[in-house]
Amino acid sequence: MKTFAATSRADLAARAAAIGATCVAPFAEEVDEESRFPREAVDALRDDGQLSALVPTRLGGQGASIVDVAEATYRLATHCASTAMVYAMHHLGVACLVRHPTNELLESYLHELADRQLLLASATTETGTGGDVGSSICAVERSDGRFRLEKQTPVISYGQYADAVLATARRTIDSPSNDQVLVLCAPPGLSLEPISGWDALGFRGTCSSGFRLVAEGADAAVLPTPFDVISAETNLPVSHILWSHVWLGLAGAAVRQARSYVQSEARKRPGATPQGALRLAELDARYRQMAGLVRGAARRFDEMADDREALSSLDYAVEMNALKVSASRLVVDVVGGALLICGMAGYRQDSPFSLGRLLRDAYGAVLMLNNDRLLGANAQLLLVGGDRR
Repeated sequence: MKTFAATSRADLAARAAAIGATCVAPFAEEVDEESRFPREAVDALRDDGQLSALVPTRLGGQGASIVDVAEATYRLATHCASTAMVYAMHHLGVACLVRHPTNELLESYLHELADRQLLLASATTETGTGGDVGSSICAVERSDGRFRLEKQTPVISYGQYADAVLATARRTIDSPSNDQVLVLCAPPGLSLEPISGWDALGFRGTCSSGFRLVAEGADAAVLPTPFDVISAETNLPVSHILWSHVWLGLAGAAVRQARSYVQSEARKRPGATPQGALRLAELDARYRQMAGLVRGAARRFDEMADDREALSSLDYAVEMNALKVSASRLVVDVVGGALLICGMAGYRQDSPFSLGRLLRDAYGAVLMLNNDRLLGANAQLLLVGGDRR
């Protein structure tokens, strides 16, 4: 059994940065062009023990915090957003298992995940619900200590490469659509039948195909905590925090490209300030604004991680939805600003300053839990909640 020692924030991020430089960056363009899973990166992350970062040390993990994982996500995203998104979504699933009351079967799975560096995917969307992750059509069928679940889902990112899937469903066949549970679906009782492919504009390496999921197993694989509680205390804030760090990494890579371009122009005309220098300063300010927002949200979550009442408050839900909306807009602004600086050199696919992949990935941010849906949710929450600023 391979063991991985407890880690520090700087150590986890530094190791992720090293993997990013050696095992992510060299394959990033190929992963995008071929719309293929970033296997080299995930293999390297497995070898480094990164997939068990959030698992408690008593279960063989490294006991890292959300801030630790978020910073590692950012480092990976500066090289390949698809790789970073796989990393982020895996840790989102692990966080849901780690942060809520569990049982012997689920703890045993976490120990196995740490031991074998298993990759966890999520199936929270369902065909027919209009993208509403807070409702389900499918239901868990239970009998004699066993469960069975069948779900049609339009998206399971990297589903065919995952070792297990966390799926949402109605608690029972008689439950209303919003009475949901989270179910650990794992082999040998897991079948994924592809129902759609993945040929997208950006985030092509996430391989987010649609599947007909059929799972069965011991009833203890159904998490005892209701999904609405898991969502409020973990799934919603952690997803928005980790996704935002992916987008921050994207933005950081774009700023780096713009800076390199302006520096190359400066070398051509010693003593003269390049035309794009002022725009670069403005772009850097916008990026720093985004970095403060995104990293501040991660720190705030860690500070209040055990305050379940605060995490479940309407005010915090509004804050997290606003984080996602703001960060997803800022990444488009920053990458677009970098394109204006680099001009045709950034527009060309065959240029060392090309921003094509970054721009395509950036536009995917507003579609992950569509911003209009989140703004609509905030509109309702603001009507029923008081002003706590």
